[in-house]
Amino acid sequence: MKKAILDTNFILTCVKQKIDFLDEIKFMGIMILIPEEVLNEIKKIMNSGKKLHFRENARLALKILNKNRFKKIKLDTTDVDKGLVIFAKKNKDVIVATLDKKLKEKIKKPKLVIRGKKKLEVI
Repeated sequence: MKKAILDTNFILTCVKQKIDFLDEIKFMGIMILIPEEVLNEIKKIMNSGKKLHFRENARLALKILNKNRFKKIKLDTTDVDKGLVIFAKKNKDVIVATLDKKLKEKIKKPKLVIRGKKKLEVI
């Protein structure tokens, strides 16, 4: 079974654009992996001094994630992007879900992205 590891910006953008990303990914037959470090980043944004809509999107993202089933993993690094790259290189069947341009360039494997502000697509 294919697995998708989700990045913070991917989750928050899906929430912002009202994409039901968890169901869509599961419908594709892909198992969802979310690093604890990503969850911590979302919590940090929720409690930060950023603009209200960023904090609200983070709060909603956590609420959505808490109501759904996914596998939590640990990257064992403080730099989440670096951890995602290392994890993707070690695991052949992992698709990285990110919108980060630099991260996409570092990962030569298939990536899960948002197309047309509403659709998820593996490229």
